[in-house]
Amino acid sequence: MLVERHDYDTVSQAMNGLAARGYTTDFKLEPEKDKIVAPQRSLELSPEDFEIDEIYRFEGITDPGDEMIVYAISSHNHKIKGVLVNAFGTYSDSNTYDIVKRLHKHL
Repeated sequence: MLVERHDYDTVSQAMNGLAARGYTTDFKLEPEKDKIVAPQRSLELSPEDFEIDEIYRFEGITDPGDEMIVYAISSHNHKIKGVLVNAFGTYSDSNTYDIVKRLHKHL
């Protein structure tokens, strides 16, 4: 499968661009439950249910708090696509990282 790469300058541009391409669910990580949650659909899913379709990394030039990674993820079994936003660097969380590294990469 050929994946078209998009260039975004900001997290909000990435979120808007991905939403325009069908990644409309705003996923949340719940490390204490070891789940990825889609609150809009009341779904709690295992990281293994998802594939990473695209990754966009943004580095905070003036503020380390702006260091973010935007993941475009999808679950074919549950017919859902959306975004997962995670901090990295200074503000990263090891529990969150453990969940993200278990996502299947489809890049």
